Amino acid sequence: MNLRGAIAIWRRDMLVLRRSIFSELVAVVAYPLTIYLAFGIGMQGYIGPVDGVSYGLFIAPGLITMTAVNAAYNESVWSLWFHRKVQFTIESYRVTPISVSEIVIAKILSGFSHGLVKGLAVALVIFAITPFRFPLTSLVAYLAFLIPGSALFSCAGVISGTLMDKPETIGRVEAVLIMPLIFMSGLFFPLSSYPPAVASLVRLLPTTALFEGARQTLVNGSFSIPFSASLYLFAAAAFAAALLIFRSKLAE
Repeated sequence: MNLRGAIAIWRRDMLVLRRSIFSELVAVVAYPLTIYLAFGIGMQGYIGPVDGVSYGLFIAPGLITMTAVNAAYNESVWSLWFHRKVQFTIESYRVTPISVSEIVIAKILSGFSHGLVKGLAVALVIFAITPFRFPLTSLVAYLAFLIPGSALFSCAGVISGTLMDKPETIGRVEAVLIMPLIFMSGLFFPLSSYPPAVASLVRLLPTTALFEGARQTLVNGSFSIPFSASLYLFAAAAFAAALLIFRSKLAE
């Protein structure tokens, strides 16, 4: 498969991001920073240590990861919906040699790029106001979770942007599916807080593999192979589903 078309679409999306990078970063940093100030700093004196670290350090990796994957999802879903329903850019792609697979890959790459840039912005802010630090070797291991995690959320965005014709429906999917999956996965509390039966089910979620695996990597310096393998499998399945659904939609 020739990826020149995918790269061309990705570059177009990056040019759009460059034009509005300042306002995008201000908006994306505000939400996780507010959460960190309210919970990580405001309440850590009442909560005490969690899993051997301060509460502020416990939630810091999750907020960085949440920013990245949320950005990946939102870029994929809204970009694809807008290009499909408003600008009809997808229709113009179809009269070029660009394949369906390249369009899907381009949107996944765009979502990941948005997530990486915005996650980095939040990380720099958190590093500036907290003692949260980790060795560079942990960063490499962290990317082993962030890359498939962002790809998974980008694929979910492609699926939603393909199937949903109304923007309010996209908002409902995010509210009743995406955000609950994120918050249930131990972003603000350890999985041990769940009853054992519930915890065993929550551990099967791809978001748990992402957030718990990333936290263990950055905070404890450990690498969970089961979480990593699970995340890669979910990402591969999501990519196959996104490709199949997008191709079926274009064939209608």
